[in-house]
Amino acid sequence: MAETAGSVMLARSAMNRAVAEAQRPPGRPVRGTRRISAALAGLAASTRHELLTFDDPAASAGRAIPEPFLELAGACMRAAVERASEVRRIVPRHALPHVAGSVRTPGRARFADSIPFKMIVVDRTVAAIPLDLELLYNGLLLIRDQVVVQALVRAHHTSWDAAEEFADAIAPQPRELPAQLRPVLEALLAGLTDETAAARLGMSSRTYSRRVGELMHALGTTSRFRAGAEAARRGWL
Repeated sequence: MAETAGSVMLARSAMNRAVAEAQRPPGRPVRGTRRISAALAGLAASTRHELLTFDDPAASAGRAIPEPFLELAGACMRAAVERASEVRRIVPRHALPHVAGSVRTPGRARFADSIPFKMIVVDRTVAAIPLDLELLYNGLLLIRDQVVVQALVRAHHTSWDAAEEFADAIAPQPRELPAQLRPVLEALLAGLTDETAAARLGMSSRTYSRRVGELMHALGTTSRFRAGAEAARRGWL
């Protein structure tokens, strides 16, 4: 009987903990300039290994945000970038003019057509998302729930794989497709393997691979999947 009573008590205790865990909020909202500034400073200070961001520098343009806050937020991000050994920043294409001078910023930056929301993830343990999904100044949600954080990390990785390198995004783009690259573009659109395309075009595999690289550079993308869409957008088809 004693063992049965003990088992019941353990079961009830486990159930109580499970209920408490289920009721725990996935994040803590932070509002007010001072608290938000302190949260950003804390994120910067805690950074050790990895920093992942969805960032839109153009979002604050024309907004009534105090300059001291912008300077502090920028300083916190620079400090986090310097502390992290791996930095990956994804920026929407429309913000390109706002980051054109940051090519030498430590870490890597890629451009996407858009980002789902602004986000900071530190060491895959904590994340910060604006309450309005756009501006940290309006409040942020500080997230430590590991399931949510890992979901955000996965979303960032998916966007990163589909995004373009900074250097490709700012490279000068020719107005017309070079004549020697048109057969390569047609081969890609036809879905031919590199070996088949090279044989049909009378090229070596090495020459064809180099031409594909030249085509990707001319299109300003690193994705063969997006090559056709980009060529169509420029009127090259």
